Amino acid sequence: MDKDNKIEGFDRREFLKNAMAIGAGVAVAPLLASEVQAATAAVAAAPAAAPAGGKLTMAEVLRVAREKLYPRCRVCPECNGVACAGEVPGFGGIGSGQAFKNNYDALNHIKLNMRTLHDMKKPDLAVEIFGEKLSMPLLSAATGGVTYNMGGKMTEEDYINAILGGCRAAGTLGLAADGIGDPIETFKRRMDVLKAAYNGKGIAILKPRTQEEVLKRVRLMEEAGAVAFGMDVDSAGRAARALPGQTVEPKTFAQIRELSRGSSLPFIVKGIMTVEEAQRAVDAGAKGIVVSNHGGRVLDYTPGVAEVLPAIADKVKGHTVIFADGAVRRGTDVLKLLALGADACLIGRPLIRGAHGGGAAGVTLMLEAIKQELEAMMVLTATPNLRNVSSSILMGA
Repeated sequence: MDKDNKIEGFDRREFLKNAMAIGAGVAVAPLLASEVQAATAAVAAAPAAAPAGGKLTMAEVLRVAREKLYPRCRVCPECNGVACAGEVPGFGGIGSGQAFKNNYDALNHIKLNMRTLHDMKKPDLAVEIFGEKLSMPLLSAATGGVTYNMGGKMTEEDYINAILGGCRAAGTLGLAADGIGDPIETFKRRMDVLKAAYNGKGIAILKPRTQEEVLKRVRLMEEAGAVAFGMDVDSAGRAARALPGQTVEPKTFAQIRELSRGSSLPFIVKGIMTVEEAQRAVDAGAKGIVVSNHGGRVLDYTPGVAEVLPAIADKVKGHTVIFADGAVRRGTDVLKLLALGADACLIGRPLIRGAHGGGAAGVTLMLEAIKQELEAMMVLTATPNLRNVSSSILMGA
């Protein structure tokens, strides 16, 4: 095989042939206070799936991930939401699974204009998010629920260390989230790990609890030195169905404004799918929004993220950081979403596969694979950097 198709331990053809992973909503299990110091050394503790001869490979990561995740995730050759439709808990889209499939199809139908008559050879992939310089415009999504979504073959502690550690090794940020059934003591332990093991280099995403409970957790995130915090407001209905009796609630404009003003950390509203709500989030003071339908896992028949993103970006671009989250599998997907108006993307299901197949090293391998594909696609579309990706690279734009 020619060297252009073998990059840093993974086979590009194998990477393109194998699809990546499936996502979920988050919960990270308790970590005892006495284990915080140990967690610092546990960044790479999750078992790596390296072959006997040496370097971790994409094929091996996917093989091990399939063994650990089946039948929750089949690690399909193309992660399009068809095989797992309706499997919630699990990895599929809710109900008919159409919202998940809409995310995938909306991105898949967008075509790129190829441009090769130029002198740009080494594009710049770096971006800055909330003062943090990242190696790529790609962060982990807030994923978890290892027991009830992923089959329980990996502990919550190992999983969150794989996500945060793998993202840090790749030069980007991971998102840690809140399980709706977790007591505040569990969340505190999680924030202790974020501080001790990662110097706060992560973003915490909360469930839409009551304001009182949310603000208690905000204080813990501040003490951990988190880069930012957010709330996946779109999970309120799903969380209430999953755990009857738990107090979750949609958020009003006044409540969002209270949260954005109640902390020195940048506040992110996750679950924006309309222009109106994007503008309301910005008016309330949100420093970031995530255009997301929760991976197609909360409301059936929502449009794909790529369908609604351009109008949202037209309205609020430059006034808030725009993240896009939905069926990101490849470097081309990242480039498309940036051309549609996103500032950065979140990726969920592929990193679940990476974490289960190779721990932190598997997560890094997945991110590096997408990063290198993104770099190649930038060259082939004459895109020198990712600060303002031209919509002209999209066919018909």
